[in-house]
Amino acid sequence: MDLHLRDKVVVVTGGATGIGKAAAAEFAREGARVIICGRRMEKLREACAQLQSEGLDLEAYQLDVCDKAAMQAMADAIVEKYECIDVWVNNAGIAISKPVMDFTDEDYEKIMQTNLKSVFEGCRIAGAQMQKQQGGVIINASSFATKIPQTNGTLYAASKAAVNSMTRTFSANFAPFGIRVVGYIPGMIITDIATDDIKKNENLYVANVAAHRLGVPADLAKPIVFLASDACGYVTGCEFEASGGKYVVQNASEPWDAV
Repeated sequence: MDLHLRDKVVVVTGGATGIGKAAAAEFAREGARVIICGRRMEKLREACAQLQSEGLDLEAYQLDVCDKAAMQAMADAIVEKYECIDVWVNNAGIAISKPVMDFTDEDYEKIMQTNLKSVFEGCRIAGAQMQKQQGGVIINASSFATKIPQTNGTLYAASKAAVNSMTRTFSANFAPFGIRVVGYIPGMIITDIATDDIKKNENLYVANVAAHRLGVPADLAKPIVFLASDACGYVTGCEFEASGGKYVVQNASEPWDAV
């Protein structure tokens, strides 16, 4: 299927690793002009080198998504060069796992700034340009923790639940301008952010997934690109889940034991 994304201008925050990197690569394969950003220059260089070795091209900006001015400057530079922003993926995020009484004020600020405020500002920065051009798609990273939070993930789950709410309100506010706002919910995906949890609990996680395996970033990449396309033109204000059937039943491993 031709998703008609050739020459579309796509921004992916946190695009140097994990799901963001996989999505950026998939957009590039569809012929989009892809811009990624992240805090670590070495990771940005690695991502660019890897995709260029596949014959793909992308641009990278080193910035912290918590820095509103830097985000705006990146958007301004992109618009100056390409005259538009067609897709903006608010993918950057962090997780801190602790017993609820061990969280510090610094933990709270770090999670809320990265997971929530950066999405709020990203939506507004992208939305301001998309209103001028009368169209565009904003895609926000949600989490399975918005459905079933983890005991030690109080702040992470709260930040992502708030993102879901913003996806809905932004979708309604931006709809008159032809802008869609959607979210995506990953299951347990093998990325840097989940490494520690997976090491401790991999067997437990797999047992609760109908597909009987953990996900990889590529499992999210194609759905994210699909959500950005006109094929999903009537989809807005909701979240798409790609979790392998996590917790669809209470005994997901039982059918596998019988095979």
